[in-house]
Amino acid sequence: MEKSQFYIGQVIIALEYFHNHNIIYRNLKPENILINKNGYIKITDFELVKKIEDRTYTLCGTPGYMAPEIILNTGYGMGVDWWTVGILLYEMICGVDPFDDDSPMKIYENILEGKIKFSSDFDDKSKSLIKHLLERDVSKRYGNLKYGVEDIKNHEFFNNLNWDKLLNQEIPAEFIPIIKDNNILKYYDFYPDNDEKVESVENEEDPFYNKFN
Repeated sequence: MEKSQFYIGQVIIALEYFHNHNIIYRNLKPENILINKNGYIKITDFELVKKIEDRTYTLCGTPGYMAPEIILNTGYGMGVDWWTVGILLYEMICGVDPFDDDSPMKIYENILEGKIKFSSDFDDKSKSLIKHLLERDVSKRYGNLKYGVEDIKNHEFFNNLNWDKLLNQEIPAEFIPIIKDNNILKYYDFYPDNDEKVESVENEEDPFYNKFN
């Protein structure tokens, strides 16, 4: 679990920075996380980033990572980013997101149903944190409570993680990419884009909107 602590911890620090500046990210997924020459992450793709004061209603994101309140079009705030942290952590540990399906509509149904299956890859600490992050009720979701991100940082899953050292990149990274020249694209595998990213809904005639409203 130390690898997932190392990487998800950095994601949490990045989102904390965004949120402190009233910025919602809305597009967290493995494809948007790169690893630099020091073994630390870089978050990319700010296409869906938005500055908000309270909440927004734009329907956007990648199906498997969308929080229930986005799907239901009830309005949402920073809590949707913490939901995606739960999805990402689950995927880091077992290799697939918890609501995965071939059909986007079935994915949405799985998200709204909210049932999460844990394999033997998960220990009690990781299961507990994921459940707190994938809480359908936003008022009970970690990251969105009275103490904000501190509820996440103080969770037992991170008991042996020094947040200050992680922020200052003083924890040695286990994986260091080998970069011999500037042609870094040769180190990446290329896949067709099948994510079917949802950008926005212009009106209520959209079949996706009518499916859940």
